[in-house]
Order: sequence, then structure tokens, then C-alpha cells
Amino acid sequence: MSGTDHGQDEGWGGPQPAIILIAPQMGENIGAAARAMWNFGLERMRLVAPRDGWPNPKAVAMASGAARVLDQVQVFEHTKDALGDLNYVFATTARSRDLTKPVVTPERAMEQARALIADGQKVGVLFGPERSGLVTDDIVRANAIISVPVNPAFASLNLAQCVLLLAAEWRRLGEDVPPEVLELGKLRMANAVELEKFYERLEGKLDEAGFFWPDHKAEPMRQSLRNLFSRMPLTEPDIRMLHGVVRALTTKRGP
Repeated sequence: MSGTDHGQDEGWGGPQPAIILIAPQMGENIGAAARAMWNFGLERMRLVAPRDGWPNPKAVAMASGAARVLDQVQVFEHTKDALGDLNYVFATTARSRDLTKPVVTPERAMEQARALIADGQKVGVLFGPERSGLVTDDIVRANAIISVPVNPAFASLNLAQCVLLLAAEWRRLGEDVPPEVLELGKLRMANAVELEKFYERLEGKLDEAGFFWPDHKAEPMRQSLRNLFSRMPLTEPDIRMLHGVVRALTTKRGP
């Protein structure tokens, strides 16, 4: 998906979880993760022992407009140092580690993160290296595990995909976004009176043409026809056009 409003850069910071990449192996993956974060307003990235060092020009190239995230990256040598100021930490892993910890979905994790942050706590989310994921020594430092309900026959997510899932949930839970909207532009929906007048005209013309036949099926046919139009999101211009259609079909033309 494309489309960026650069005038909306401000105001997205705010309290938010830190995204912590443990031993990331490629600059491109760091950049892709940064892009995924900034898509949803997250900008607090921490790196632990990046394999190819930092800064990394390949990360900058891959970030594609998310330089704001990379400009603020904090780099640590050890996981314990990256977690030092955090009060609650989630670890992402696709494998069971036989550890006694809460296991939550991405949605539940971000619900908890928002509640904790609103209470003044600092929260982080751990992501492991691309090939192997988090090691147990890192996971034991976390308070809870995030498990993504993926296809068990192909459970591997790349680093940026995993970051994107969490970032999207974080953003979604903070926005009052309706699950569905009808984009009308500057048009308005037709009201009940306009719909009724159109239907009466249509029904009358169909009656004249003998459409509602045989008689014992006429009423169900009328109901079905009315239901067809009532379930459509018709605008006022739509109704006017439909009146024109009926007029064109029922007006006799000269030879």
C-alpha cells in the first residue's frame, strides 16, 4: 500500500513500547522492521549486538522514509542492558520452551502494553535473530510470551513481518476506527421517501408490463424486488439515475 502524508509526522511519538531486536543479522531486515514500526507510529527501536555493526547503510536504504526510527536507535551489547529500564517485557517466539509464563496473542499483548504504559510503566517487545529466533536465555528475562496463531505447517515469520503484526495491533487498539465505512465523497444517501417514490414508480411500470406473474407469486416477487433495492447503499444521484432508467425503458420512441 502506498500513500504518505508527510504533514502527519508530528504527534505520533508519545509513550509507546520499545521494539528490541536481538542480534539482527542483516541491515536490510533492521530497515524493514523500522519501516513497519513507523507505518504504525512506533519509533523506539533498540538493537542488541547487530551482527554487521551500527550504523548500517543497508538498513537506511531499506527503511524507505522511516529514517526517524533509525536516527533514534539505541544499541546495546547485551540483552540485559537493553532491558535495564523496562518494567515489563514481552518475548515473541513460535516455539514452546517449557517455561512457566503467560502466553498471549498479539492483540492481548498490546492491550496489556497500553494499560501498563498508561500506568506509567515502561514496556518492551523482544524479537530474535532471523534464522533462529530468541534463545531461552533471552526469553527467561521476559514477563510474558507472545504467540502468533500462524499456520502450524509453516510457522516461520520474517523479522519485519513479526514487527508489523505487533505494531499494527498497537496502532489499532489506540484508534477509534470503525470496522467498515462507506465512502460517499460529497454525496448523501437517499432517504426513505426518495427510495419509496422510486420503488412505487418501478413497481407500477412492472405491473403494467405484466411482470408480477403468476398471481400467487406476485407478492413474494414484490418483496424480493423491494429487498434488492433496500440492501443497496443508494445515494440521491443513484435514485435520480434509476428514475431515468425507468423513464428510458418505458417511453415510446418514434420510428
